[in-house]
Amino acid sequence: MASVKERLSTARGQAFIGREEEVACFARALAGDPQSPFVFSVVGPGGIGKSTLLRRLADRARATGRLLLELDGRFVSRDPADFERVAAPFLDVPGTVLFVDSFEHCQWLESWLWQRFLPRAADDTLVVLAGRQAPQPQWTADPAWAGLLHVRELQPFSAEQARSLLTTAQVLPELRERVLRFAGGNPLALSLAAAARVSDWSREDVWAPSADVLRTLLSGLIGEVPSAAHRRALEVAAQAHSTSEELLASVLPGEDAHVLFAWLRGLPFMESTHRGLHPHDAARETLAADLRWRAPNAFVTMRGRLAEEYLRLLREAPEERVWTVTDELFYLFRDGEIVARTRTWSREEEVHDRPLHPDDLDVVLRMAEQTEGPASAELVRYWAQRQPQAFSVYRLVSTGRVVAFTARLALPAPADPQDVATDPVVAAAWAYTEATAPVRPGEHIGISRFTVYPERYQVPSRVIDLSSSRAQAESARARARAYGFAVWRDAEAWSARVRGSLTDTGARPRVGEHTYGVFGVDWRQVPVEAWLRHFIAATAVPAQAGPSGVSRNAFDQAVREALVHWRDAGAFAACALLRARLAADLDDPVEQLRALLRREVDELARDPRGARAREALTAGYFSGAPTQEAAARRLGLPYGTYRRHLRQGLDLLCEALWQQELFGPR
Repeated sequence: MASVKERLSTARGQAFIGREEEVACFARALAGDPQSPFVFSVVGPGGIGKSTLLRRLADRARATGRLLLELDGRFVSRDPADFERVAAPFLDVPGTVLFVDSFEHCQWLESWLWQRFLPRAADDTLVVLAGRQAPQPQWTADPAWAGLLHVRELQPFSAEQARSLLTTAQVLPELRERVLRFAGGNPLALSLAAAARVSDWSREDVWAPSADVLRTLLSGLIGEVPSAAHRRALEVAAQAHSTSEELLASVLPGEDAHVLFAWLRGLPFMESTHRGLHPHDAARETLAADLRWRAPNAFVTMRGRLAEEYLRLLREAPEERVWTVTDELFYLFRDGEIVARTRTWSREEEVHDRPLHPDDLDVVLRMAEQTEGPASAELVRYWAQRQPQAFSVYRLVSTGRVVAFTARLALPAPADPQDVATDPVVAAAWAYTEATAPVRPGEHIGISRFTVYPERYQVPSRVIDLSSSRAQAESARARARAYGFAVWRDAEAWSARVRGSLTDTGARPRVGEHTYGVFGVDWRQVPVEAWLRHFIAATAVPAQAGPSGVSRNAFDQAVREALVHWRDAGAFAACALLRARLAADLDDPVEQLRALLRREVDELARDPRGARAREALTAGYFSGAPTQEAAARRLGLPYGTYRRHLRQGLDLLCEALWQQELFGPR
């Protein structure tokens, strides 16, 4: 009797289509061919089949008896030391095969991998990396790596391969050509088509050229859920950042979570990671929108159940998990008005944080002086000496470059006279407590004293997201915390952003040439969990939405996604922007929307302030530059300057397109 693992491997092998060259090349390496590469880099856009290919290669490697290490880049620690601990057998056990999927999420480790980690590999080992971005040019051009590194960009299926997939999936012959005209050779779209019911293909208009492929296919799939319990499981997966069997059991009591999880896992747009299931990037928002339209009350009820579960975890989860629970809680309400004002989940600026190391201090002080002046930099030095554990340093996931730092101070009562005399902001916070509800001995206050991200200074960013999540988690678990404070230089702007969640104390202390606003909450009056419940309730009213029901935040994300895939018409065809009103009346939505994006970018140059922004957008998305760093080099600009122009361009472009979304073409 074959094991479950063997049966799964056999089924995957029977269903696997194409990629013969990639599989054959890897098979030669497994067989010990001395001319074969050591590192296989599989590159391609979302939905092209990278993860499917990796699973097939893993099955081949497992069949030879080799040890496998399978990592997902979205959940690999961004600290090289942690990566090395997880992948330690690769350095010690001959013949080990290391697989890293979604490598773009930890690609900043790349230089360290090539220079420090991979050269120490045990004998006869192999590496397979799969991601959306190719390795940096210096490695593909390095003669030392020329014979060891093989980069393969996955292409869409040929018409013959696509037909073979649909035949294997038992799609009726009379329907295949209509499916192919829409899905083309994209494996994800083909798999979604194969999962839809035959009855959903009976109307010609379903496959009309102007239809949105993913929305049509997902709608068909949702129509065939086996039971109400399965539909509720789908509602969980559409809303939660990640869905585990444990989460399903908690929010769907009385249901067989094991069966439901297995069903979700088998859906063609689900990706499996060690934390649970994630709908494919291109599918999540479409899935959520369709479920919300079909059963809005059930959708909202499930959101409430998930929120209660996250609040329970906030009380009971291990210390190291608490801040991620807070982040997931806010992700659940990311379209709400208050959350949309203060938080962002942009992947372009994804960062990770680590504690302040003595070697980071010079960089931190330079950032402080650059953004807030020498007086503030001296205060950073003061607090780094007094409370080094309060500081976090942030690196871009994409490059590993240090881009920001924060400091969350814990100050016991009574106030330290030296702290009050040295730092006007801390003095203002203590003065506010004395004037409202004094802090008793044995209690303390928390204050997010510094949030310094020079390239996105004190505007909503992932740095602020993560620091806020940590601050709220620390407050939830801390004993005897009386107050929590946040500090912003642009007091008026942040007063509007945090309205309904934090109180403007009215204090405007001055440090050097700048004044700062101090915002706070008395945790004795409103415990953290009660505050979160109020905060969540306040987000029930969605942010401004356009005629297609898309929020402004989701619309801006869709524009950024479309720009990323602009040069690939196939990948562009699956972008969320095609569901916007902008594309509703276009005869050829893909090509005409691509042309609109290019035209609107060129329009930016009409305003002198937008000329450099237009150059940055053109270099970054239209010129074919392999990375943003390469785009900066093409323009002859420092990377930081280039990023500033690019952000300005994105803001201007999103605003111009949003106005067309609301009011039609100019």
